[in-house]
Amino acid sequence: MDAGETIVAIGGMITGIIITSAIVWGVVQGLRAQANARGRLSDPALDQELTALRDHMDAMQQQLNEAQERLDFTERMLAQQRTPDQLPRA
Repeated sequence: MDAGETIVAIGGMITGIIITSAIVWGVVQGLRAQANARGRLSDPALDQELTALRDHMDAMQQQLNEAQERLDFTERMLAQQRTPDQLPRA
């Protein structure tokens, strides 16, 4: 896999994580707005689901942060492309 394919693959992963995060974030915000409109959550099952969604969102944000760090690292490595005469001899 060459550098271009690597960047495309990493970009695809990050795009997927961002899109999924945005969807989950929208669901959480919608549930929060409904809860605020009613004053408070009265359904324990809905409260559990909201807590689970918040936990899932936190996990996805952590994954996104890790993917961004990996992408930054990969970009730095690709920016340091070495010519054959710069490579260590075996």
